[in-house]
Amino acid sequence: MLVDLLTLYLIAVGTLLVSAGMTFWEHFTHPERSKTLRILATGYATLAIGCAAVLVRRDLPGAWGSAISNLIILSGYLLILHGVASFSGRPYRRFSAGLLAVMASIWIVAGARWQDVVWNYASSIPIAMVSAMTALEMLRNPTMRAFPARRLVVAITAVHTLFYTVRALILPWLVAAFGAPLQAAASKITLYEGALYSVILPMTLLKLVREERHSHLMRESHTDYLTRIGNRRWFFEEGKRVIERRGAQGSIAVLAFDMDHFKAINDRYGHQMGDDVLKAFADVARGVVGPDAILARLGGEEFAALLWGDNADRSQALGATVAKTFADTISDGTCGLGIPATVSIGLAQFEHERPELAQALSTADRALYRAKSLGGNRLEVAHATTLTVAA
Repeated sequence: MLVDLLTLYLIAVGTLLVSAGMTFWEHFTHPERSKTLRILATGYATLAIGCAAVLVRRDLPGAWGSAISNLIILSGYLLILHGVASFSGRPYRRFSAGLLAVMASIWIVAGARWQDVVWNYASSIPIAMVSAMTALEMLRNPTMRAFPARRLVVAITAVHTLFYTVRALILPWLVAAFGAPLQAAASKITLYEGALYSVILPMTLLKLVREERHSHLMRESHTDYLTRIGNRRWFFEEGKRVIERRGAQGSIAVLAFDMDHFKAINDRYGHQMGDDVLKAFADVARGVVGPDAILARLGGEEFAALLWGDNADRSQALGATVAKTFADTISDGTCGLGIPATVSIGLAQFEHERPELAQALSTADRALYRAKSLGGNRLEVAHATTLTVAA
């Protein structure tokens, strides 16, 4: 089915306005990305205004109609770049102002004499440049690498870049070789591609925002609200995956932690101080066992860590370091809380067997109870015949 240019422009305007409306509406349900979504919605609306201005560009004298509509369209692309860049907080205000000034100067200098050349070819160069920068911004954004929609955003903007690069650099030679009808066909193809771009890119960016939101909610559901480390659910879900993935390879170790006399701390210093003690312990433990260990608050003053590989082999030393560092740090009045607080630790190590995580934690708990019965502030190894003091 053949569609005339007017219909294609109207389709592009309609899809862009719908995309702008949907994106603006979405900002109400994603407050953390409200600014990004509002910028993107403004970009789509600006592109729609630019496409509408194209329909009347011949009604203005000289090259004014073409210049104004082109600059509006370019502003829409720059706003989309701003929106994508705002995912990582990078502004492009000076670049945008400079590019618009350069393009305006080109229209002023060459527009009156070479209006068609500037409109058909030269104006495609900044659009290709901005689209390439949009793709690059999304490609190098570290916070979005885990989301499938990111790759699609990069692909869409890269294809758009390639399309306008061909239009700017190759199309003039093709038109010179095959005549003006090719230019009319290229204009229709541009609008077809633009209509697809105006639908697919906004929907993909919305999907990206939703994926990010879903990831945030999942992360919060697995995070302890006080200490900001993993919670009990995350410990068992992630720990099970690690054990199953590793099979019989290397060592596995579980450390069970419990604050000594924690009720007495709450009664004497108040619950706020008790919360500060728990947060301080989480910070110390994370700093010692490292970012790769599965460290979680299981509830109350109970914590656990799952270690594997080299860390599991030296888990006894790591546990002892946690106990000593925590006791020293918490009692330091200059950089700590200035109160006496200690932790008891039970350790269960496994070389060639892979018990259920719940069973492994239960084994570590038995060693932990033995440590507490011996006065606390120490580490006990499950099934060990000697006592290891960590203080």
